[in-house]
Amino acid sequence: MFDRRHDADTDILLIWWWIMSATLWVFLHLLEPDLKIDVFERRDALGYESSDTLNNAWTWHSALCELHYTPYKDGSIDTSKADAIVEKFEISKQFRSYLVEHNFFPKWNEFINWVPHMSIVFWEDDVQFLRDRYNTMTQNPLFKDMMYSEDFEQLKERFPLIMDGRSKDEIIAATRHEMGTDMNFWMLTRNMFDHLNNGENVHIHHHQEVVDLQQLDNGTWKVFVRNSWVVGNKISTKIARYVFLGNGWMAIPLLAKSWVPAGRNYAWFPVDGQWLICNNPKTIAQHHGKVYGKAAVWAPPMSVPHLDTRIVNWRKSLLFGPYAGFTTKFLKQWSVRDFFRSLRWDSLLPLIRVWIKNLSLTMYLFKQWFQSNDDRLAALRSYYPNANPDDRYCAYAGKRVQIIKKNPETWLGELQFWTEVVVSDDNSLSALLWASPGASTSVSIILELLEKSFPEQMKTSKRQKLIQKIVPSYGTSLKDNDELVAQLRSHTHTVLWLSKDSFEEKISGFYE
Repeated sequence: MFDRRHDADTDILLIWWWIMSATLWVFLHLLEPDLKIDVFERRDALGYESSDTLNNAWTWHSALCELHYTPYKDGSIDTSKADAIVEKFEISKQFRSYLVEHNFFPKWNEFINWVPHMSIVFWEDDVQFLRDRYNTMTQNPLFKDMMYSEDFEQLKERFPLIMDGRSKDEIIAATRHEMGTDMNFWMLTRNMFDHLNNGENVHIHHHQEVVDLQQLDNGTWKVFVRNSWVVGNKISTKIARYVFLGNGWMAIPLLAKSWVPAGRNYAWFPVDGQWLICNNPKTIAQHHGKVYGKAAVWAPPMSVPHLDTRIVNWRKSLLFGPYAGFTTKFLKQWSVRDFFRSLRWDSLLPLIRVWIKNLSLTMYLFKQWFQSNDDRLAALRSYYPNANPDDRYCAYAGKRVQIIKKNPETWLGELQFWTEVVVSDDNSLSALLWASPGASTSVSIILELLEKSFPEQMKTSKRQKLIQKIVPSYGTSLKDNDELVAQLRSHTHTVLWLSKDSFEEKISGFYE
């Protein structure tokens, strides 16, 4: 896939290791196994920030339950974003199935489990919204198996924990889809690493922080690296033919240093989050699902409240949140000075403009930051009326850095709530500026990145056939193909053990 005329230390250099870097690594290995790949990771282990247990929603977002993906538009439900996300969800399942079938992971894998996806609302206007959403979405075969109910007894059967203690006079409606999943992105990332790390062409460098990069006259990239654990350690360099900035927010300052024109069109600010976590077995046993509600009017999408079943090592726990807040740290392990040290003159105007335009959002984040435990418990009881405060403790979720895209002519900024793929003009450098549902749609995003970075090579019939072998629906729309949807889902759910029966078999003997 590369012109090898230029001298270089490595073919591919991946900066920071998480689900996106891991997915790109696997695709590159499958498409061209002889590539020499180096990974620079700042920490002593892989995937502990963006992909770690509490730092990621684990929902494997599929648009089955996320209400903010289907807003009203011109008086009707706009499902365009949900339609796109659910197709990407199917692509991800096909890719994971291929990896399981080809022994990347053990058959009894730990990274994915069956957990129904549900939505619930409590106000009359929201009930009408959910009803319209259901009627519109079920016209797409990818959503047709969704169930809808306003019946108290049905809801009590499907949502026992949420309905316990409620009156029959309450206005409630809910949907449920059995195709939902719980995804351990950290375990998935580790499994992909463990499988490929035995190759002689792959090298992982821990405690290595990339501080600068420069494109040389021959088109290769000179990357400047220092040891993140050794104070005053001198900077070393590495020459690479292709560089991938897979580290989310940190891609922005590195893009600016690379002088890639597109890289100067972004700014950012961090957002905090917290979970309430329940480990009481009696409470956990009453709930199995990921139940999403509606966010507050000015709340960011990442703060959509949900009562969330998590499964780690075949054991269940129950989370509620996340509670949003303001922070100046970009990562859990970094400094409260991160935000202030990141400011540049060319980012101040977009930041100020976004803060002024979204003043209500800013105030919402500050209010969330100063919430008391009683405030958090009150929010929980709107979903789970009989919640016992003794069952729960508070834990920090991962930091999120909200991307602001600047208009290069006016230098004004707008908030971005999706993952953007940035590729240099000569296709030798790429970056992902990620947001939800980034991890969940990582396979589609990486395929898009490969198509933009290697357009001619990806069009060859050999690689097209190989990709379609890995992802059978690649290049095909599933929206109007009921037969193909049923065929692919039957296969992927069998391979990945995504059913109630297989889930109960998995946890048998591990969970009481």
